[in-house]
Amino acid sequence: MTTFAAVPVKDLINAKQRLMPVLSPAERRALAEAMLEDVLDALGAALPASVCVVTADADVIELARCRNIPCLIEDQNRGHSEAVAFAQQRARESGAERFLTVPGDVPCVTASEVLALLRALGREQGVAFVPSVSGFGTNGALLAPPDIMPLKFGEPSFDNHLAAARQRALSPLVLELSGLGLDIDAPEDLPLLLERGPSTRSAALLARWGVPRGRRS
Repeated sequence: MTTFAAVPVKDLINAKQRLMPVLSPAERRALAEAMLEDVLDALGAALPASVCVVTADADVIELARCRNIPCLIEDQNRGHSEAVAFAQQRARESGAERFLTVPGDVPCVTASEVLALLRALGREQGVAFVPSVSGFGTNGALLAPPDIMPLKFGEPSFDNHLAAARQRALSPLVLELSGLGLDIDAPEDLPLLLERGPSTRSAALLARWGVPRGRRS
């Protein structure tokens, strides 16, 4: 089955404001870029030539271009849900049978997790979701076909997605995946990044900077 995979990215410069207590602006930007590259590595290995980035940010567009990854370019940053809806529309227009979206801040995701999510739904119509570690957010959404239901992000999006699916007489599948489930937003997430993704670009940056141990008090 053909799958259209989309990674919405707002920007790199203003990314990860909640990490301000432990990272400088330059470090936050570098970490956001490394996390995006980790995500694109995993998706590209699982779904070669099926991944796109949704953004209005010139730096993100350039990063994707250097990787030969196509971009859906927004005219402005309208939010995560709007970017996903834009990608869903393109997926439908392209004739893809499935639509997958993951955020750009889940650096521990692996190709095997992506493939496990795809296999869970198989060739059937339906929806599958991966919750965030907190259980409130949605870190992975797989829809077959791409327009089977709209997606709306922002906590508590996970429960809201389950409820919205059931309202459409769908039986949503739920997969808890340790890598994809970990989105990096706050200082307390950084030790988990080192634990779950020691071989990622993102963990290498943290290790180089001495984060979370040995940094600012």
